[in-house]
Amino acid sequence: MAKKNKLSTKVTDQLGDFLTRIRNAQMAGHRVLEVPASKLKKRITEILYDQGYIRKYKFDKDDRGFEIIRIALKYEKDTGLPVIKGIGRISKPSLRKYAKAKNIPYIINGLGIAIVSTSKGVMTDKEARRQNVGGELLCYVY
Repeated sequence: MAKKNKLSTKVTDQLGDFLTRIRNAQMAGHRVLEVPASKLKKRITEILYDQGYIRKYKFDKDDRGFEIIRIALKYEKDTGLPVIKGIGRISKPSLRKYAKAKNIPYIINGLGIAIVSTSKGVMTDKEARRQNVGGELLCYVY
């Protein structure tokens, strides 16, 4: 019987699975999280790091040669609570959400971020507004 890769299973919504793994790992108090890699997940991980939501990350390969992303989750020093208070999908496979640059929503009045897939790449809502490009609203983080 072949050994199954514990990281990869048949998932129809890769981004939704990625966000759920982050949410679940934080609720369980894990320090490090491993997820299967893709170009989109790598870019979102870079954005989360740049915005200060995760401690660090590393793109690596597992023992079977599959690409993975190792994410060190970030917690507040005094309370031990996760830095990411909320993370979730906006556009879903069954209902895609698109917005022009001027219609991209503000997450908690600008305190959080929305991640947008544009013709110029995946970026934060603030960057998309600055470059005046719209696109698919992928997810929000605060």
